[in-house]
Amino acid sequence: MSNRFEEALGFELKASNYLYALCDFQTLIKKNLKLSTFVELVQKYDLKLIQYRDKVNPNEIQINNLIYLKKHLNIPVLINDKIELIEYADGLHLGQEDFAKVHKDKKLAIKFIRKKIGNKLLGLSTHNEVEILEANELDLDMIGLGAFRGTQTKDVDNILGDKIVYLGKISKHPVCAIGGVNIQDKIENISFNVVGSGLYVTDKECLW
Repeated sequence: MSNRFEEALGFELKASNYLYALCDFQTLIKKNLKLSTFVELVQKYDLKLIQYRDKVNPNEIQINNLIYLKKHLNIPVLINDKIELIEYADGLHLGQEDFAKVHKDKKLAIKFIRKKIGNKLLGLSTHNEVEILEANELDLDMIGLGAFRGTQTKDVDNILGDKIVYLGKISKHPVCAIGGVNIQDKIENISFNVVGSGLYVTDKECLW
């Protein structure tokens, strides 16, 4: 594994359930929240990584939001899907379908993607052993793996449950657990707990 991820994070990375926040703009709108409130939560919980996902705003607003996050937080900010906005982020996270759009051969796809993003961070969503073994052969910095649990915000057919421990072990890349993950979860072989709605409510108390 390249040390580029550790250089971006600023510390030696071990599998110990660090916190990684998903900033989904649709969720902010639904809860009538400002981006500044999200920033306050990130600071409160000492999060190490952010992924910004926005399916509603034009690119101009997304760029302004990325600039705002980077200005107020001294941690890497990844953009979800939008490779055209990589200039304003520290990295990119893609799904399996996003790779397929670039090229059906993942090894060729990664070459095109790397040419665009250079040495910035790159993550790929995975859901099973086959996808993890494929990811092991790619120039990635991390993988997303899930869903760990079912969630109320997204219909998911593939629930890994305790199987995530074995799957995390076979990955050559740091593993970010996704899907129904909570701040307090301790999952073996997982480097990051990716918290979305779990960031907003803890100990049955609304934090927003």
